[in-house]
Amino acid sequence: MNLWIDECLEKGRKFLPGNELTLKLGLVTLLTGRHALVEDVPGMGKTTLVHFLSKIFDLEFHRIQFTSDLLPSDLIGLTFYRKEKEDFVFRPGPLFGELILADELNRGGPKTQSALLQAMEEKNVTVDNQHHSLSDFFCVIATQNPRHQIGTFPLPESQLDRFLFKFSMGKMSHEEEVFLLQTGTRLDQYKEMKPLYSKEDLRSHREKIKEIKVAKPVFEYIANLLQSSRGHHELSGLSPRCGLDLIDAVKAWAYIHNRDYVLPDDISELFPFVAGHRLFYHQQQSTETEHLKAREFLKTIHFVP
Repeated sequence: MNLWIDECLEKGRKFLPGNELTLKLGLVTLLTGRHALVEDVPGMGKTTLVHFLSKIFDLEFHRIQFTSDLLPSDLIGLTFYRKEKEDFVFRPGPLFGELILADELNRGGPKTQSALLQAMEEKNVTVDNQHHSLSDFFCVIATQNPRHQIGTFPLPESQLDRFLFKFSMGKMSHEEEVFLLQTGTRLDQYKEMKPLYSKEDLRSHREKIKEIKVAKPVFEYIANLLQSSRGHHELSGLSPRCGLDLIDAVKAWAYIHNRDYVLPDDISELFPFVAGHRLFYHQQQSTETEHLKAREFLKTIHFVP
């Protein structure tokens, strides 16, 4: 039994009421070693979510606040001349952490946004023709403000395709919001919170997820989704990377639901979060609209056992 999931969710419900789905999506992001993009208006708990996830597995947390004047070297680091030893030394930037909060990513300029591409894909960066490896646990959870807000730059398609998930924060019930108002800010709770598990526990979970079984009809279903999207004039065709991301996501989803096999329903559950931002990004729609239209597209492709 995956009792650790129940423990994480129980803690998370108190830390982030009304966000059980987003907590699960965040956990799957960590379990797959991929990246997530969270879009919502300020003050909805995006930063709190990432703080919480970093504490679960005791990950080294770095926050990068994106602004229009942020430079690539501010993320990656730079090489400087050390006069006393007459040599050059690389000084790592904040990207050299484990769980990276790229806060308000779409307030950064295109050149700075592109500096993340190699790191997110290869988990290493190149500075002055020298390769520098990032942590095995390197993960970016970026936040972005809705596109209509002042001072935002749309993310390029190549960068959106590197995010496993794109989602918004959950909506609290009246009782949950009253509870939040009564208990106040989560900042003090975060500071006092102790890690629930270790990084080696996270590594162990990742190894177990590799053993989750995926039947051939599931692979065929995903291939049908990918190929059908490429022949649709109203859609931006899904890449093979999207298909690989979807497979990894549903395996982790099955794992946290205490199964050693993937169900077609897992695809129905996660497809909007994995594919919505890749299918419709050229239309500059909201996250909710992307998810809605992704579900409509999903209904046109039937699973064949």
